[in-house]
Amino acid sequence: MSNGRAANGGVQLNKNLLISGAVLVGIGGALGAAGLLLGSTAVASAMRQWVKQLDQPPTEMAKQKWQQARAATAAGAKAWQGDSG
Repeated sequence: MSNGRAANGGVQLNKNLLISGAVLVGIGGALGAAGLLLGSTAVASAMRQWVKQLDQPPTEMAKQKWQQARAATAAGAKAWQGDSG
């Protein structure tokens, strides 16, 4: 049967090739997961070093920026309403 069909009319698969392909996909997935883990570890390490170098913690910076945004919003609303004082 050189046309790839079984005697009963169905498609005949080469099981060795199918198994080999599945094994290679599994190995590729494992290598991809290992690469993702290594990359994530490198990024996390760099982030920790960056946070240590900051003058103030990120939470304090966020609080300060939030207060600035609230003050700017209040000033903008006051100016939009035409209230000068």
